[in-house]
This record gives sequence, C-alpha cells and structure tokens, in this order.
Amino acid sequence: MTALHRAVLAIVGYVAALIAANWATSHYGLVPVGFGQTATAGTVAAGGALMLRNVVQDQLGRYAVVVAVLFGSLLSALTSAPAVALASGCAVLISELADTAVYTPLRKRGWVRAVVPATLFGALLDTVVFLHLAGFPVWPQVPGQLVGKAWAVAVPVAAVLTMRAIRARRLIAAR
Repeated sequence: MTALHRAVLAIVGYVAALIAANWATSHYGLVPVGFGQTATAGTVAAGGALMLRNVVQDQLGRYAVVVAVLFGSLLSALTSAPAVALASGCAVLISELADTAVYTPLRKRGWVRAVVPATLFGALLDTVVFLHLAGFPVWPQVPGQLVGKAWAVAVPVAAVLTMRAIRARRLIAAR
C-alpha cells in the first residue's frame, strides 16, 4: 500500500467516523455501555475518530485534520441534528488542539507512546465540550463516554501492534 493510499484511507475513515458518531448520537441519544454507565450512541465511533486523526496528522499534517473536521461537520449537518453536528465540530477542533499538543512532541518516541496519551487527553476534552454544547448532562456521562472511547482506541491500537509483530516475524523468517 502506498503512502497516498494510506493517507486517503485515513482521511476517509476519519470523516466517516465523525459522521457515524454524530448520526448515531442524533438518532439514538444515550445508550447503556455496561457497568451502569450510559454514553452517547456515537461514542465508539468518536473514539475511533480520535485515534484516526493522529494517523491523518502523520500522513497529511495538521492542516488536513482541520479541513477534515470541517468537512465532516458539514456532512454531519446533513445527516444529524444541527446541534449535534455543531457541538461535534467545536469539540473535535478543541480536542484536536490538545491532542496535537500531546501527540506531536511524543511522536518521536513511537506511535503507541504518542497516540494513547494524546487520544485519551483529547477524548476527555472532546467529551466535556461535546456533551455541554449538545445539551446532554455532562458529568454523569463522562465515565461511560471515556469507557467507550478507551475501547475504541484500545482495539485498533492492539490490531496495529499485532500486524506490526506479524510483519516483523515474516521479515525475520525471510532472512
């Protein structure tokens, strides 16, 4: 897969995750996520989007992330409640600034060491800003939102690490 293919897949996945999160939240509101917690229906997709934006930043830069957020917000306004689309756009832009402040300096230490803390920090800000602007109760929803977003980050990170380990073993075996 070429760098261009990876970049296109990352940006399409990122925008699709933003739209899916907003659509699900607009149509289903709050849903149970286990352990007596609830979260907005789009939490898992939003968590995936938070992780994918770091991939977009690696492939295309920070400017591309901002353009993707604006594009995703505009498309979300067509498929979701306007308040949800606006709240999402604002929350993602604010959390993007925070995520970048953490991710960029840590990136030279490795992808996982950068993406996990940056995404978790960005997820907290995204959650608080989004819930407030979209009119949901903020503090009762934070634990459920963070659980959903943590799973949405942990699963793809584990998949990437597994694929890298398999690729490394194949390279070693080929020698």
